[in-house]
Amino acid sequence: MGLAVALVAAAGCRAPDTAPDARTVAAVDRATPSARSAPLPRHAAALGLDADEVAAIVSHGPWPPPPRPDPTNRASGDPAAIELGRRLFDDPRPSADGRRRCSDCHRAELAFADGRARPPGADGLPLDRNAQGLLDARLQHWFGWDGGADSLWAFILRPLADPREIGTDGPRLAALFDADPALACLRRAAFGDPRPADDALRVQVAKALAAYIETLESPRTPFDALRDALAVPADADAATAAAAEAAALAYPADALRGLRRFVGDARCGLCHVGPAFSHGEFHDAGRPFMAAPGRPDPGRHGGIAALRADPFNRLGRWSDAPSPDAAVRTRHIEPSHRNFGEFRVPGLRALAFTAPYGHDGSMKTLDDVIAHYSDVDLERLHADGDAVLRPLRLEAGARAELRAFLSTLSAPRPVASPRDPAAAPAVAACMARPGT
Repeated sequence: MGLAVALVAAAGCRAPDTAPDARTVAAVDRATPSARSAPLPRHAAALGLDADEVAAIVSHGPWPPPPRPDPTNRASGDPAAIELGRRLFDDPRPSADGRRRCSDCHRAELAFADGRARPPGADGLPLDRNAQGLLDARLQHWFGWDGGADSLWAFILRPLADPREIGTDGPRLAALFDADPALACLRRAAFGDPRPADDALRVQVAKALAAYIETLESPRTPFDALRDALAVPADADAATAAAAEAAALAYPADALRGLRRFVGDARCGLCHVGPAFSHGEFHDAGRPFMAAPGRPDPGRHGGIAALRADPFNRLGRWSDAPSPDAAVRTRHIEPSHRNFGEFRVPGLRALAFTAPYGHDGSMKTLDDVIAHYSDVDLERLHADGDAVLRPLRLEAGARAELRAFLSTLSAPRPVASPRDPAAAPAVAACMARPGT
């Protein structure tokens, strides 16, 4: 697994907040998905792939996954809310100083990451953690490096309120809507009248921003072309089989060797699973966890405490979910001492644009990440970490092959073309109003 947490200073390789023991790891290693019993396409053999490798590779797709509305956010997928969120994302007026905006730390050309180890706060001092990229955020079930929020909109409420970041409040937002007819119209179209105040208005703004961020999706990559080619059944018609074979054989040879290591003896798939290459849980991966000299970052331990105390979590009255099933994870989560210093496993898509890496941005390049997991110091890990991580002791050639594979998880441009809500009737009506 060495690279199993590849781009986080710490991450998780388990069902929610339950570490795998040695027997669990062995069971994963022995697992035989039913897909492995199906005949392989001819080009799989040409690439030297066996059934286990093909099944593991195919499990990382298809991409993109279909849209999945957030049941806790009634604005999820709503065109007016998406347009409202898009405008607010790049608007400095909600911030306390009238200058800071979400897009300052989440830049589209960097896959909505920041490019700095830790962005500066309003006071000029660095924030505690690296600004995570926002692409594919809709696929997560915990949010933030510590998982301190259980919905995207609840997570957004924190930088909105934090004086080091946006630092806004209900009266400031109310004044903004009073002054901007287009924003006011979009808010009414998304949430109705009358306009609420204070907490309720902040929640509406956070839900609109979340609706927009849900549309930010990383594009298809060279890896996806290979993955889809390997998913073509062996009895496909001749034209389909020929196209799949051409796509598979076009995949770079060094990247294929790195991919085989990734799904094989490196055991990266214990944590970096599924289409987004992350199960979204938490782990101590042997990285430093000091927020500042003399001040440790508690990581997941602090995140669980914050989540349980948060009035905006899925258990609270601000959730729009009609069923209590939407809050099952939150209802049953309990902190443990081992959670101290654990951080969320990130997805691996669009890596080429999101350096530096780790919860503190301390790994500047992919080579730094690979070097860490090649030579990870087991003495720095909690006991549960030993069951998952092990030094890979990679030679230079193997490191280069892993880097080549990881590079195929990025497209030439970091962001797929976003869905344009402007054609929706409610949005068009707002845009046609005088003064908008």
